[in-house]
Amino acid sequence: MLQIHQNVSLKNFNTFQIEVFAKYFVEICIEDELVELFLDPKWHQTPRLVMGGGSNMLLTQDFDGLVIRINIRGIAHRINHQEVVVEAGAGEVWNDFVNYCVHWGFAGVENLSLIPGSVGASPIQNIGAYGVELKDVFESCKAFEIATGTFKYFTHEDCKFAYRESVFKQALKGQYIICSVKFKLSLIPQINISYGAIQTELTKRNITHPALSDVSKVVSEIRVSKLPDPSTIGNAGSFFKNPIITKDQFDLLHKQFPEIVYFLVPNNQVKLAAGWLIEQCGFKGKVVGHTGTWHQQALVIVNHGGATGKEVYDFSTSIINSVQQKFGLVLEREVNVF
Repeated sequence: MLQIHQNVSLKNFNTFQIEVFAKYFVEICIEDELVELFLDPKWHQTPRLVMGGGSNMLLTQDFDGLVIRINIRGIAHRINHQEVVVEAGAGEVWNDFVNYCVHWGFAGVENLSLIPGSVGASPIQNIGAYGVELKDVFESCKAFEIATGTFKYFTHEDCKFAYRESVFKQALKGQYIICSVKFKLSLIPQINISYGAIQTELTKRNITHPALSDVSKVVSEIRVSKLPDPSTIGNAGSFFKNPIITKDQFDLLHKQFPEIVYFLVPNNQVKLAAGWLIEQCGFKGKVVGHTGTWHQQALVIVNHGGATGKEVYDFSTSIINSVQQKFGLVLEREVNVF
C-alpha cells in the first residue's frame, strides 16, 4: 500500500538544498505503484511535480500539490555481437549507471561521468558534457502515461531531442513519468577526447591510449576541480545553457570580443561558453546575500546557506540582464524553475 506523506520538506531532495515544503509526497519504487497511485482520481486533479535526483531544478516556493519521487532501481544488459543494450531504472543514480558501464567495458557514456541526477531525468534534459549528449547513446525509454494509466515506449525519434531539450520538456511536458531507459552502447570504444581539457589531462598522466576508465576518471577529476559538490554546497550544476548562434552573428561578436570562447557545431552554427560571458560581466565568484556564482566556474550558481529559491532566481535574472546588455545575447536557464 502506497504511503502518501503530508507537509514534507524537500530540502534533502533537491541539490540546491532549498527549504520548501510539499503538501503531499510519495516515493515510487516499482512501476505498478504508479498505476496504484493514479487509480485514485484525486491525483489526476492535483498539481504534480515529478522528482528524481532533484539535481536540475530550482524550487522557488512551497508546492501545493503532490511531489512524486521516482526511485525505481535496477540495471541489466544484453550483448549482441559488438553492440550492448543496457537498461536502467529511472531512479538509478546517473553516475552509478556510468560506473556500471565503464566497469563492464561498455563504451559511450564515459564522457558523461559525474553528472549529477538520475537516469530517468537524462532523456528529459538530453544531458551532455565533453562532446557527448544523451541522444548519442539513447535507444528507448518506458514511460507511464498519467491520463490513461498505461505504459508506452518512446523511440529516439519520438523524443525529438535538441540541445538540452526533448519532447518531455515541450509538447508532452507533465504527461508522462519515465520508468526506465535503454541505452545502445558498444564493446568497441570510440574514445572522444577532443573536448575541453581531457587530452591535456591524459597527456599529463602519460596516457597515450586511454581506456574507458581513463577517460571517465579524467572527466570526473576535471568536473571536481571546476564544479562544487552539491553535498557540501547547494547547487544545480550548470545554471544556464551555452548559447548557440549563427556564424554571421558570431563573426560580428568575434570582431568586438576577439577573446570570446566558442565551439563550432553543425549547421553552420557556433556554441558560446556561457561561463565566459558571465565572467566578463564580473560575476565569477560574486556573492549577493545567501547566493552567488562559484568562484571557479561562473556558470554555476550556489546556495551559500539559507538562500531562498526566489533569491537564487532573482540573482540569475541579474546575470541574464548583464550579459544581454554587454553582448546582446539572452541566456536561457538550463535549470527547471518551479
